[in-house]
Amino acid sequence: MVLVYVDDLLITGNNPQLLCDTRKDLQRKFKIKDVGELKFFLGIEYAAKAFTNKDQIIQDPSSYQRLMGRLLYLTMNRPNLSFTVQVLGQYMHCSKISHTEAALRVVRYVKEAPGLGLLMPAENTTKLLAYCDSDWGACLETKRSVTGYLVKFGRALVS
Repeated sequence: MVLVYVDDLLITGNNPQLLCDTRKDLQRKFKIKDVGELKFFLGIEYAAKAFTNKDQIIQDPSSYQRLMGRLLYLTMNRPNLSFTVQVLGQYMHCSKISHTEAALRVVRYVKEAPGLGLLMPAENTTKLLAYCDSDWGACLETKRSVTGYLVKFGRALVS
């Protein structure tokens, strides 16, 4: 795939030989400067993929499973973590080192921002509110739909 914007080109794909051939073809016809690995394109900063091929499966996933259980419990008053914890939870029985590192990154985020939880006041009310949002095919790995919802009873988060 070649993305073109004015005088900037981004050449990407999953076949290294085809990428090399495409670069050589373009260099024969145009004066091109190869700046190497992608860092910025159209004002957007890009980082290399975090899950590498050297990533090993954890032999005893029990510590990862315990950590995920704690993070799942934490999502009751930290809904901003729900999607991340749900994605990491998909690897409970076949977790890798990178999954553990990502889960620990969530823990560091929670420790740095302890005041971002939701207040669950105890009050008498009969008002029930529900909100939902969905995005068809949004999951990059499975191409499945992603749906989120929020149910409040008064000012307290229920689900």
